[in-house]
Amino acid sequence: MYNAKGRYALMILFAISGIILVFYKQHELAAVAGFLFAFVLWSHFKHSSILLASKYFKRNEFERARQLLAEVPNPDRLAKNRRGYYEFMLANIALKEEEYDTAEYHFQIASRFPLGGKNDKAFVLIHLANLALRKKDKERAIAYAEKAKELAVTARSKEIIEKIEREITKI
Repeated sequence: MYNAKGRYALMILFAISGIILVFYKQHELAAVAGFLFAFVLWSHFKHSSILLASKYFKRNEFERARQLLAEVPNPDRLAKNRRGYYEFMLANIALKEEEYDTAEYHFQIASRFPLGGKNDKAFVLIHLANLALRKKDKERAIAYAEKAKELAVTARSKEIIEKIEREITKI
């Protein structure tokens, strides 16, 4: 749960300690240092700062969360479960800043990846239905609402879907 600078510092530390350990003929410990270096490098590309960003996102510190999400070197390399949260957080931040096209783009990507559960996926689709309503796109709003209805588990999500369906009939 480090940011990019922290992971770079750990990689440098493990690399230097590995070199020093080889110099002192401590090959087993050098192998451990090499393994730790490889693990941190792997986690940099597969998990990045997503967990740390989610911590700030939950605290409503959106600017700090955005900075941590910007550290992701290549979102396509993230693990599938991390990519869903990455896109979900970016979409919600864009929604808060009233950047609706950007939010829709990120929600659409988030809908393709696994999230916490069915209800989380339902909320992504609810957001997409709301954004389609905003654009007065009745067909897409209906499609998103139907799919969200299939996935909705909680009473709150079902209630929101019913409100969306009432709004769709007004278009």
